[in-house]
Amino acid sequence: MAPKLTRSSSSEGRKGVGPLIPPLTETQRPLRQQVFELVRAAGLIPRVQLAKDLGVSPASVTTLSSELIEAGLIEEVAAPRDNDAGRGRPAVALGVRAQAHRVAGMKLSDREHTAVIVDFAGKLIADEAIPRRPGPMSLPEILETIATLLARVCAKAGVERTDLAAVGIGLPGFVDCAEGIVFWSSILAERTVPLAEAATARLGLPVYVDNDANLVALAELWFGAGRSLSDFAVVTIEHGVGMGFVMNHRIYRGAQRLGMELGHMKVQLDGALCRCGQRGCLEAYVADYALAREATTALNWGHKESQPINVLLESLYDHAKAGNATAKSIFRRAGRYLAVGLSNVINLFDPSLIILSGERMRYDYLYAAETLSEMDNLAINTGRPRPPIEIHAWGDLLWAHGAAALALSEVTEAILSPAAREIAAQ
Repeated sequence: MAPKLTRSSSSEGRKGVGPLIPPLTETQRPLRQQVFELVRAAGLIPRVQLAKDLGVSPASVTTLSSELIEAGLIEEVAAPRDNDAGRGRPAVALGVRAQAHRVAGMKLSDREHTAVIVDFAGKLIADEAIPRRPGPMSLPEILETIATLLARVCAKAGVERTDLAAVGIGLPGFVDCAEGIVFWSSILAERTVPLAEAATARLGLPVYVDNDANLVALAELWFGAGRSLSDFAVVTIEHGVGMGFVMNHRIYRGAQRLGMELGHMKVQLDGALCRCGQRGCLEAYVADYALAREATTALNWGHKESQPINVLLESLYDHAKAGNATAKSIFRRAGRYLAVGLSNVINLFDPSLIILSGERMRYDYLYAAETLSEMDNLAINTGRPRPPIEIHAWGDLLWAHGAAALALSEVTEAILSPAAREIAAQ
């Protein structure tokens, strides 16, 4: 007898369960793109090693690499063999064709603006920096600054602006990278500024913008300590406090692409005024402007308020190093709040590494041991060692390199993504 069908519920109302996974995720990029990215990451790599690393047939790698060579994106390079006696054909490896594209990266900040130009392999061609007047700028002013800085770094590199494939820009504040909109920044007088669109129109080049701390994390991911790590955090401490977080080898930005604002995590209810307009933010106790404000009050330095912040901080540092108890207490207090922020990063994300980055890192050795001890006390005791902390004081050029990496990433995506190929085929 045939089994009897029961109708416990209507078939029309039945719903599926489980995650709805898109057919193409970031970890399942087109094989052609994976081949190119692995070549770029390796510097030089033989075809046989490419096939092994990607888990595909040598024939597939040969076909795809031939396409990339024909497109002018990679090239064959004679590579020395191990124990080569000079006989026979030289080994051939694949490398990115550096001259295929050039991009610019910029860091716009409260103190100075920096820029770099790199080739398609990520090698630095030229860099430039220009000072700036304190205070927020209007959109026309910032566009003029971008154009001036780009002209100067192009002149230094010996290239025309039209030789560039794209420009990446990093700046502090709440920035939606996908939409190219700056919702708030300490260097902009207006809110909700479509900066990428405005800069693209001004320069005649594709422009991409992002939060500057994200771009420091991207710089570490592309050029620094994060290249071999899947998950790590970068905490930046300068005129503000920011964080970039890499998750599964990608920058994590949050659902609305405005996350990771560590500097605006509340550490004191109704506390010190932050430049974002709220009170009790971490950066209102740790950032450069917070230390300068504290020094002006605690040390009765009202006569120094007109001095640049970096000059005032140097003076504060000298007083602390000389044993001034008040100056030392200012750094100690900032170190304790920094410990609160870092312990929360550990408790929330469990990163494999935390990188502290920023020009002011040279001060932190004064209380580094005390800060890390406080952080250990505040972090959850799991019985396992806490993630290592590294200090990188590489200056603003690192931030600009991150902006260049953003531009390189966008150019690569535009060239190699399936949508780009479909458009090119039409």
